[in-house]
Amino acid sequence: MNKIYLSIIAALGVCLGFSSCNDYLDADRFFKDRITYEKVFQDKDYSEQWLADCYFHLTKYNQEIASKEHVKTMFASDDMYYADWGQNGAGSQYSKLKNGQYQEPEFNNYLYISWMDSYKGINKCTIFMNRIDQNEEMAPEEILDYKAQARFCRAYLYWSLLRKFGPCPLLGDEELDQTISYDEMAVPRRPYEECVEFIASEMALAAKDLPLRRDLRTIGRPTRGAALAVRAKAYLYAASPLVNGNNSAYAAQLVDHEGKRLLPAEYDDTRWAKAAAAARDVMDLNQYNLYVANRRISGGPDYPATIEPFDDGEFSKQNWPNGYADIDPFESYRSVFNGELNAYANPELIFTRGQNQFDGIENMVIHQLPRFTKGWNCHGTTQKQVDAYYMLDGADCPGKDKEIGRGDGSERLKGFVTQEDVKSGKYKPLAAGTSLQYANREPRFYASVAFNGSLWNFLSSTKQERRNQNIWYYRGLQDGRNNTVNWQITGIGIKKYVKPSDSQDEGGSISSKIPTDMRYADILLSYAEALNELSGSYQIPSWDGTKTHTVSRDIRELEKGIHPIRIRAGLPDYSDEAYGNKEEMRKLLKRERQIEFMCEGHRYYDLRRWLDAPVEESTPIYGCNTLMTKDQAELFHTPVAVTFLPTNFTEKTYFWPIPKEELKRNHRLVQNPGWDTYD
Repeated sequence: MNKIYLSIIAALGVCLGFSSCNDYLDADRFFKDRITYEKVFQDKDYSEQWLADCYFHLTKYNQEIASKEHVKTMFASDDMYYADWGQNGAGSQYSKLKNGQYQEPEFNNYLYISWMDSYKGINKCTIFMNRIDQNEEMAPEEILDYKAQARFCRAYLYWSLLRKFGPCPLLGDEELDQTISYDEMAVPRRPYEECVEFIASEMALAAKDLPLRRDLRTIGRPTRGAALAVRAKAYLYAASPLVNGNNSAYAAQLVDHEGKRLLPAEYDDTRWAKAAAAARDVMDLNQYNLYVANRRISGGPDYPATIEPFDDGEFSKQNWPNGYADIDPFESYRSVFNGELNAYANPELIFTRGQNQFDGIENMVIHQLPRFTKGWNCHGTTQKQVDAYYMLDGADCPGKDKEIGRGDGSERLKGFVTQEDVKSGKYKPLAAGTSLQYANREPRFYASVAFNGSLWNFLSSTKQERRNQNIWYYRGLQDGRNNTVNWQITGIGIKKYVKPSDSQDEGGSISSKIPTDMRYADILLSYAEALNELSGSYQIPSWDGTKTHTVSRDIRELEKGIHPIRIRAGLPDYSDEAYGNKEEMRKLLKRERQIEFMCEGHRYYDLRRWLDAPVEESTPIYGCNTLMTKDQAELFHTPVAVTFLPTNFTEKTYFWPIPKEELKRNHRLVQNPGWDTYD
């Protein structure tokens, strides 16, 4: 194997039954210069290029946050949609995605490359880990760090496979011998728990040699916290109902090539304890905090003065981190996503793949921007998501989910903001003519939702008169309903990720965005969720065995996960009754995740691991009545079912289908329940 010639840039890949061995080993097709393994790993520059190629496999179809070309799951749930690429009929891509037709030709690359690239990357990481010790140009501590980075990448790729495809083959630490037959190489799927424990143990090993912090130059590389955060997420998923003793027909059908179950048959409370302890490991590093912006006394339309949060007599009287008296909740949340912060300046960023990803957030923002600024105006959100946001005082909005069949009997607010209201500052930040349904909402709402009449800044436009515009989605207006695909089908757009300077108009530009692949808010809410589910008290060793965590459903500990999120959002605390009721708290935490992580790719997986997808994703999508003109404003804001956006849940979409090509080449692979196998 030492004499096999390799391409440094392509690093060949792996033929674990994923493609023709000859295709991968024929490096002459791509490069003239060929060198041996020995040369690669004795040379520091070549070794660094190899490691960079390991990171490459975390991008493309393995990204977490990007536009629809590379991250379909961001748009396959109930918090956002896309209207281009065909909005009508069963033939549209969005319709097929929502109807669970993942094996259609237009999704083949998404499935196949995600699977294939993951295993190619896994093998490249293994080769690096096994051979980097021979590099004499690198210091021993540098080798330890680089090897830990490769171990992190390998475990992360397994985590990505597990979340998408479910239980998967584990290859171990042996390099694949590309000279053996496919039958000898065939590797079966391993049980879900075994996959999780492997990921957890690998991330713990990586954490030992990864630094606590990176400098500005290496900010995109993993730290100890990043490894422990992925470990915590893997344990959280393993504790969730989908894979924790779920004895549905689906779970019983998920078996390996010998007919053995791949999901556990019995519920185990200790899985939640492991998840809580793993989250606590990250918290105990004392390296992360939620980002907060200082309270702003004055400002303009782009960076407005702080809107006074609700006076709850508790959080409102204290400064951060015990209260919100001295922070601006709106700017605190908005800046995390829109490019206002670089990665090094964001204290809650645990891991990012960095800027300039394939089809990245910048492209998604172009899809969100209005036609007024030459954006594509076709990525929007739903009435259900709008209703999820709280009022400023922490109450539900009037008429919440009424049309969706979940209302409490209250009516949606009628009427609109007047010019007198604007002059008096009664309904900041709303313009005259805006529906009162959007008044007095929590700050995260205004940072995330482009409601009818919301203000867009477009500051990079070279024409002053093109800046700071209220955009309306009434029929007949530039950004309203039309005969193209460039309109918001629900009449509700998305502001998240949009910076005040972003514009496509007259010399405008889109600022660079840092993907928040893993952030501290997720760890905090994961900790609270895991604690809330516990029925007993458990002693769980820390990741490195230096101490033992005692975990139970302790309200003071629950608050450690919940309070920072609520305070940063400018919202009062939950009631004592809610803290004392496990079922009520479960609902509140699910809602908190829906709001906090809107358009970050969590919702798709959360609904499945909770077993909530059959209801939530089968509920019709509601939005504004976009047939109405400005003269019919009240009717426009009366929610209706949006038939252009079909919604459905099929049980087979708990996990993606394993690509048919892989099933043909690996006779030990078994397809996930409900999906077609090869002919």
